[in-house]
Amino acid sequence: HEQEIIDEILSRVDTANYKVFCISLVCDAESLKRRLQKDVTSGIRANDVITRSIARLPLYDKLNTIKINVSNVTAAQTAAKIAHL
Repeated sequence: HEQEIIDEILSRVDTANYKVFCISLVCDAESLKRRLQKDVTSGIRANDVITRSIARLPLYDKLNTIKINVSNVTAAQTAAKIAHL
């Protein structure tokens, strides 16, 4: 959710012979809440993750990445979108 994190990681990777795509998988707040609630219910995450994650959503707009909205698509559909980049 921070451009500095992406930049730091990329600065440590030799990308001379590769084309690098920075991609953010984003979704709407309701989809995010629904997905995270499954983890909360399963005991994988604490309940506060939902509020914190929804608050971070606007930060993704500021990233220098390709945004792919995954609100209403499956993992396979998302992979296909990435493969077509």
